Amino acid sequence: MESSSVSTLMDPLDLTTFFVFISCWWGYAFYALYNSKRKSCLVSVLHQFRLAWMSRLLRRDNRIADSSVIANLERSSLFFASSSLIIIAGLFAGFKYSKEALEVLSDIYLMAPSSRQEWEIKIIILVLIFAYAFFTFTWSVRQYNFCSVLVGSAPLATERGIEESERELYAMHMAKVCSLAANQFNYGLRAYYFAMAFSAWFIGPYFCMVASLLVVGVLYRREFRSKTFKTLSRGLVIKSHAS
Repeated sequence: MESSSVSTLMDPLDLTTFFVFISCWWGYAFYALYNSKRKSCLVSVLHQFRLAWMSRLLRRDNRIADSSVIANLERSSLFFASSSLIIIAGLFAGFKYSKEALEVLSDIYLMAPSSRQEWEIKIIILVLIFAYAFFTFTWSVRQYNFCSVLVGSAPLATERGIEESERELYAMHMAKVCSLAANQFNYGLRAYYFAMAFSAWFIGPYFCMVASLLVVGVLYRREFRSKTFKTLSRGLVIKSHAS
């Protein structure tokens, strides 16, 4: 009995599926991080806009609108962080009703897991994915808080004794902290995308592998080839010509 359960958990197809899933997630994360520093993409273009935003912020004394924008960004991270906790609670409830769920899914061949252990392991992995998303979103919230502090302590436009180079350096640091917060938000959203791909495993391992590849394709297109990226890039060119 014990040996058969171990052989079920170590099924080669399941191991291959999990390897493809992890490779797609981590592989794309490495690819996106590596290429964002070497060629234009949503991450790099938006960082340039944040630099322009913070530079203009230091030229005005009224910064209520800037604080409102940061607060709105912070609320988005808070929403997904709280949603992650709700999803985790729902997944834990899945343990209590594992037997009932398996009975319901057993009527559909493709959606029937081979054992209760396999079902529970998949639930545990989903819990870990959303726990990672929760910590990522909450770190994004904290970084937006740090950005708010930097905005509050930024020198006023009419303040004397501050060199222009010092203002530019301060704006660069503010933009960097804001971009770090946005990147953490992006990582959390990416975890949601791949959690959806992993959920396809309940239908079957091949569905999970195909879904993981589709998620990579969607993420790549949106970050490197989307119309939004191209529009922002053209806006960046216009901004550079205007300056």
